[in-house]
Amino acid sequence: MSVTRTGESSADTAPDPRRWWGLVIIALAQLMVVLDATIVNIALPSAQQDLGISDGDRQWVITAYTLAFGGLLLLGGRIADLVGRKRTFVIGLIGFAVASALGGAATGSAMLFGARALQGVFAAVLAPSALSLLTTTFTDPKERGKAFGIYGALAGSGAAIGFILGGLLTEYLDWRWCLYVNVPIAVVAVFGALVLLHDRPGHADVRLDVPGAVLGCGGLVAIVYGFSEAEPRGWTDPLVLGLFAGGIVLLTAFVWWQTKARSPLLPLHIIRDRNRAGCFLTMGLAIIGMFGLFLFMTYYLQVALGYSPVKTGLAFLPLTLAIIIGSTQISARLMNRVAPRMLMVPGMLLASGGMVILTRMTVHSSYTSEILPALLLMGLGMGLTFMPVFATATAGVAPQDAGVTSATVNTSQQVGGSIGTALLNTIATTSGAAYIAARSTGPARRAQVAAEGTVHGYTVAIWWAAGIMLLAGLVAGLMVTTGPPRHAPADTAVPESVG
Repeated sequence: MSVTRTGESSADTAPDPRRWWGLVIIALAQLMVVLDATIVNIALPSAQQDLGISDGDRQWVITAYTLAFGGLLLLGGRIADLVGRKRTFVIGLIGFAVASALGGAATGSAMLFGARALQGVFAAVLAPSALSLLTTTFTDPKERGKAFGIYGALAGSGAAIGFILGGLLTEYLDWRWCLYVNVPIAVVAVFGALVLLHDRPGHADVRLDVPGAVLGCGGLVAIVYGFSEAEPRGWTDPLVLGLFAGGIVLLTAFVWWQTKARSPLLPLHIIRDRNRAGCFLTMGLAIIGMFGLFLFMTYYLQVALGYSPVKTGLAFLPLTLAIIIGSTQISARLMNRVAPRMLMVPGMLLASGGMVILTRMTVHSSYTSEILPALLLMGLGMGLTFMPVFATATAGVAPQDAGVTSATVNTSQQVGGSIGTALLNTIATTSGAAYIAARSTGPARRAQVAAEGTVHGYTVAIWWAAGIMLLAGLVAGLMVTTGPPRHAPADTAVPESVG
């Protein structure tokens, strides 16, 4: 029997017979984290009315989560390396459950915003631990392909599943259950993790880079906050420009500090690798377009077409199924035979094509003939892309860097989602307002023009999203040049992070 490291016995490195049940627990936790970024979207109008949240402040129900999540992920990855992945996985689950319960019991807007931010903090600990455990549990290339296919499908479809659950819970129970639902999921995952998951102790030589955490997290938060504020304030507002400038300065200082720190938060050799950097960029760009789709289609289906919350959630189901099929039935089967970019580039082309179809929608478009084909193309494209991105980004990483590498993948997702929501929403709002202003008319036509202007704004923003998807495909084609994973012979050591 093979060994993975000198001095380890074969018994220590034999595949865990319960590893697939462990994958269920890891996937359950990851699904909870991903869907929580969107599950409250459909519930937001009810929560706003119940708690008296103003229109200007309601965005914080979403951005408080994504800001904390994206801004602290790198630190969460380093904590996983220091303390041990299983331990931080369990701590993250418990904290996430407590924060969810607080949010569900919120008596005012401040309590809800704080609970959402606390969810993001614990998600930043939980998510990199989950991906690190997956990376170190499945070392055989064939098994890794299947495992990453399942993981990629959940990561890609979790947001859509969040819309479905959000619609069901809001319509038939109460908006608070969109938060309470995390508690039983977390309880099951904690018990499953304690029984099924195994991990080596933390690396005592890993140290937390506090200055790096302040600079890196502060820069990310400033930039994402700037994009969030650009929609209500405008791109030339002094606060928005100041946030962007401050974020760039902080991130520049962060990169400089990482070259000087004894234990850097993000070792620069991780992002110097061309293939890994290409995966991070591809993921971030793809998520910008995907979150824009969720935002606009939710409002379009409910406001323009008059769908109920449940019907709106179910309308996303074909997208979810297409992502799962693209990830598990296509990407997972081809991953060990073709180069990653041979999946990622066609995936982004398909997703961009789906976006282009959506630019033709009007106030009276048919879901079956105009919306559904676009969602299917989008889902297949994202499914083709997600799994090779996750597998390639985490391949060949030293064990002590597995947590921070996983955190960087997740950071690209969260920052991309935050930027995409703010950027595309600003474009849609501005374009819609310009359309309405150019067609000012009498009271009889005012409502119709307003509806047409809103949809026009959506289509302009979706054109931008289609272009961003094409850019993601270009980045993948030019930067991700690695070949298919090699199959190691039975008597050859398999590194922990082989992709």
